[in-house]
Amino acid sequence: MKSATLRGNQMEIANIAIADLSGVEAISCVAAAVESRQRLNVGFINAHCVNVARRDAGYREALGEFLLLPDGIGVDVGARILHGRRFAENLNGTDFVPRLLAALTKPCRIALVGAAPGVAERAAAGLSAVARQHEIVAVADGYFGEAGRGEVLDKLAAFRPDIVLVALGVPAQELFIARHLSEGHGTVFVAVGALFDFLAGSVVRAPRPVRKLRLEWVWRLMLEPKRLFRRYVVGNPVFLKDVVLDRLRGARRNTKT
Repeated sequence: MKSATLRGNQMEIANIAIADLSGVEAISCVAAAVESRQRLNVGFINAHCVNVARRDAGYREALGEFLLLPDGIGVDVGARILHGRRFAENLNGTDFVPRLLAALTKPCRIALVGAAPGVAERAAAGLSAVARQHEIVAVADGYFGEAGRGEVLDKLAAFRPDIVLVALGVPAQELFIARHLSEGHGTVFVAVGALFDFLAGSVVRAPRPVRKLRLEWVWRLMLEPKRLFRRYVVGNPVFLKDVVLDRLRGARRNTKT
């Protein structure tokens, strides 16, 4: 459940409510949920996610149960077109999650689920290096399938984590959190995308100057052109076209009223 106190601090793109928060505010929200043992789902929304949500009703419905943080220049451009301003801060999961765990001073149990075999273990070691106060455990890779789901859920229930990081890709990770994880499996559930791959060194991040220019998507496209061509080269223009159409539809409605 999203905190009621955050409902006013958001902007909508394609009827998806995205939180307009600073990193400090988002960290405070997660810390409060952990402290109060109040369930909180956290996700990150970029242009690709919006494109998927427009055509996938199940994913779109699941997102309604998440505190969604803005990820990337695409949603900033969308916010400018639709709302006249950008989001307060770019809170992509690759940077935000390590920052979050380092900021949580109270020791927590953190479970990792997802990615290829062996990746979650290396990612757990990477997170432990920046947030030594926590107990961080790789519970399962992302290849458990329907047959192995029960075992993964049992492991989570036995570990009783405060935070569960789920890296199954969009939309599988959000659907897994919304449909299969309950308060018995943890308190805060975070859909983290490719985070484990970056932490484990399986995928090399863009150099810092490229990230500062907010062109990390170009770097990723260069590294994996076949896999990411449709997402970026096709998907980004589709996202912009749909946002502009949304803006025009809104302007027409306002003119009629």
